[in-house]
Amino acid sequence: MVLASEEKGHDYCLIQPFFYEKQQPNYIFCYILLLLSHYIIWDQIWLVFVLSMASKLNIFAYIDGQVGYSEEFIENSRGMQLLTCKWFPVNQEPRALIFFCHGYAIDCSTTFKDVASKFAKEGFGVYGIEYEGHGRSGGLNVYIDDFDLLINDVYSHFSKIAEMGENPKKKKFLMGESMGGAVVLLLHRKKPEFWEGAILIAPMCKIAEEMKPPKPVISMMNLVIHLIPSWKSILPGPDIINLAIKQPHKRQEIKDNPNCYIGRPRMKTMSELFRVSLDLENRLHEVTMPFIVLHGEDDKVTDKEASKLLYEVASSNDKTLKLYPEMWHSLLFGEPLEKSEIVFNDIVQWMETRINTLQVNANNKRELY
Repeated sequence: MVLASEEKGHDYCLIQPFFYEKQQPNYIFCYILLLLSHYIIWDQIWLVFVLSMASKLNIFAYIDGQVGYSEEFIENSRGMQLLTCKWFPVNQEPRALIFFCHGYAIDCSTTFKDVASKFAKEGFGVYGIEYEGHGRSGGLNVYIDDFDLLINDVYSHFSKIAEMGENPKKKKFLMGESMGGAVVLLLHRKKPEFWEGAILIAPMCKIAEEMKPPKPVISMMNLVIHLIPSWKSILPGPDIINLAIKQPHKRQEIKDNPNCYIGRPRMKTMSELFRVSLDLENRLHEVTMPFIVLHGEDDKVTDKEASKLLYEVASSNDKTLKLYPEMWHSLLFGEPLEKSEIVFNDIVQWMETRINTLQVNANNKRELY
């Protein structure tokens, strides 16, 4: 293992050579370490001890200034290894928890790390999971055989984290980008009262017309998925990266990232995305939790009209719609810094308002008793 790695630029860094073999850790001991990390001051002796024990548990962890990071593999109900990750403030208890759901064909451990670290610096604990077939998780690349099983994986992990230690006392917010927005809405459907709110960033509630495959491809897809569901589309689709990300260097960053997928979509995955999008579009009125939906007005990947529709028909009594002129699909990652900062600050302000309001309501209820 390596401690105090200057190459990584972290205060303390641990890398064990067998981590990426995805061995199963001792979860009970792992959770104890993570819980203790919130209550023990991060002095040098304690940090070295925690990172040394993480090595034995096949956990990668480090401290980078004000932010701690850890990741580990868990096993889903189908025996696949899924990567989970966590960012947290090291000098304070998280004031609330964010459960992040990434989009199609990308990961969260690398693509989302800078944004997650910013939320951690604002005092939030951030949790993510890479879906089956995505990032470093197991499974065939970007193959989704059943979106309901994907939802079960995410729900199982997030609900366990939400019940650990002091977490039940903390406010819990779902956050999803693009396809991750669909994941958030379906997680809400499973347990509507469990979450304090949701941040929906260009959510996939409906496939934009520009992103729909030609009719011959749709007809072929319906025939092929019953025979060879993992087949990739024969005809190339639109270049999602070029449509989603405005900054050229950010596009190249995704293309160079081995944890992201830039090939043709698989037939069954396309079918599942269509199915889920149609289902969500027809049931948007069932959304009852507080939410903010944020969308770039020049988005060519997901339909901003669907976000408007969600805002209009959702049953929630606390809903906010933010549209950003001249901004594209990837609001937090793909825009110029000054533009993405606007979106980031809007999200933080929205959460802070709900945290303070919920705290006041809780105090008032206690006074009544």
